[in-house]
Amino acid sequence: MDTLTQAALGAAVGGTVLGRRLGRKAVLVGAVLGTLPDLDVFLDYGDAVANITEHRGFTHSLFVLTGLGTLLALLARRFAPARDISLGRWWVYFVLCLVTHPLLDVLTTYGTQIWWPLDVRPSAWPVVFIIDPLYTLPLLVGIGIALVGGNGFRGPTWGLSLSCAYLLFAMLAKGVVEHRLVPLLAERGLEEAPRLVQPTPFNTLLWRVTIIDGDRHHETLVGLLDGGTLPMVETFRRGAELEPASLELEKGQRLDWFAGPFLRYEVREWEGRATLIATDLRLGFPGFYAFSYALAIREDKAWQPLQITEMVAPDSRADLDALGQLGARILDAQATLCTSGFVAERWVEDTPQAC
Repeated sequence: MDTLTQAALGAAVGGTVLGRRLGRKAVLVGAVLGTLPDLDVFLDYGDAVANITEHRGFTHSLFVLTGLGTLLALLARRFAPARDISLGRWWVYFVLCLVTHPLLDVLTTYGTQIWWPLDVRPSAWPVVFIIDPLYTLPLLVGIGIALVGGNGFRGPTWGLSLSCAYLLFAMLAKGVVEHRLVPLLAERGLEEAPRLVQPTPFNTLLWRVTIIDGDRHHETLVGLLDGGTLPMVETFRRGAELEPASLELEKGQRLDWFAGPFLRYEVREWEGRATLIATDLRLGFPGFYAFSYALAIREDKAWQPLQITEMVAPDSRADLDALGQLGARILDAQATLCTSGFVAERWVEDTPQAC
């Protein structure tokens, strides 16, 4: 989630745990603690793939953050003026302010390495977009009440309760969407196909579904207000014939570990050379893919890995008009939103007649 939301979450948790005893201090310190895990954005590994796959790494580990919280609790118990606060209460305060950050990140698409240093894929069960005003606003209102009125407990607790209720609604909404997908997947024989269900930007009413089907990937939008009709499906190529070449590269393997099968491959002229490029299909929106990486160049009919991978400009025809169409589609199932209209034609394999 964005930094403002994470600071607000930390502040609300801090106020809920120690607001009665520490007042505004519990809220302000909680806000600082809530942003600490994202300090890894200032780490530069000197490589585009490393930077993207190491983010939300060790600084988001539940093991690391629990250890840090324990250390801070011991220091607070030893040196803080508030001698009546027990070690256990300090521990709950510091650990919850820290670990709620990665636990919220897990509920977005990016992927969070909460089990670092264990060698497992990043965890992600997306139910909220990385910026969701309806989640953040109750937290901010509750914090504002605490800072103005001086009661560090009541406002943050109410704000945290409402934001948690919103997350519960989002989880239920995702369950509804996944249930509505069952007949569509059965009709196309895709019951076992890898798929990703995630909310579209800034809301939890309209959900984007990406289904990997060999050399193709299907995209559809399912809204809570759509009724019982089967959603429209668009099909795109993903250049899977280049996947083996990418998986022979160390950085290609790292991207596969990070994004799984949700990658698109292409050969593009980049800086005057034929370049193997991988694009993360999860992050963004069809036509708005922002994360593409130059992995290797072709020399003498063989792929030579780049020593330092670089991000490349996305191949996109998207414009701000798409955001307006997206807003209309959220509230009206009859409002057609054809994502193929924003994607370069060479990637489009099949579009419905409605498009």
